[in-house]
Amino acid sequence: MFDPKKKCPVLGIKINTGRLEEAAQYITDERNNLKGSYVCFSNVHTTVMAYKNGNYRKALEGAAIVFADGKPVAAEQQKKGFKEASRIAGPDFMKEIFERSRDGSVSHFFYGSSQETLDRLMENLKKDYPGMDIRGMYSPPFRKLTKEETDQDIEMINASGADMVWIGLGAPKQELFMYDAKKRVNALMLGVGAGFAFHAGTKKRAPLWMQRLGLEWFFRLLSDPKRLFKRYLVTNTQFLWYTRVKKR
Repeated sequence: MFDPKKKCPVLGIKINTGRLEEAAQYITDERNNLKGSYVCFSNVHTTVMAYKNGNYRKALEGAAIVFADGKPVAAEQQKKGFKEASRIAGPDFMKEIFERSRDGSVSHFFYGSSQETLDRLMENLKKDYPGMDIRGMYSPPFRKLTKEETDQDIEMINASGADMVWIGLGAPKQELFMYDAKKRVNALMLGVGAGFAFHAGTKKRAPLWMQRLGLEWFFRLLSDPKRLFKRYLVTNTQFLWYTRVKKR
């Protein structure tokens, strides 16, 4: 049984421990009690970012639940004695929730990504999860929104009456958005980054064997080396330094 109070700090960031299926069932069952709050998925990159950036750390700390979206993060928790710790990746969590709501018992709104991705996502969800209650999808401008624009978007989301709002803005933008929208959005928000693109089929995920070995980051690096090389080179090295040498 997933226990939302059971957390293990990694680089000082309190991250929940548990198994994917149990966590998805908990979120499904407790979605009404969790409305107004949000869920984060923290991998090596975002955990290091939170360790170094106070504003971003506040955004993670403000979440109702933070899952370990990264095998190295879950491995650190296991080393500290949390045997039940495991990787709970955003795209996998989405699939678990979608399966549980294919009967229309949970309503969804999707906020983020490009219009092309949202169109493909809608097509795939209708095909793979018939009966799923999708209240709306919206692709905001790819720039910093004004306060008025953010307020209007929150009004739009609330008007949909959705139970869960999937946020696909990418880190750190999505976590900062959810932190700002906490208690203003009348739904549970979940920041899943590239999860939209994976379920839409506009981006490919790593093969299962690479996911199980904790090498999904390497697959993504090979897919987009120009954009991701510096991120993975720097943050992966820093994560190893902080956890192995400084032992934080």
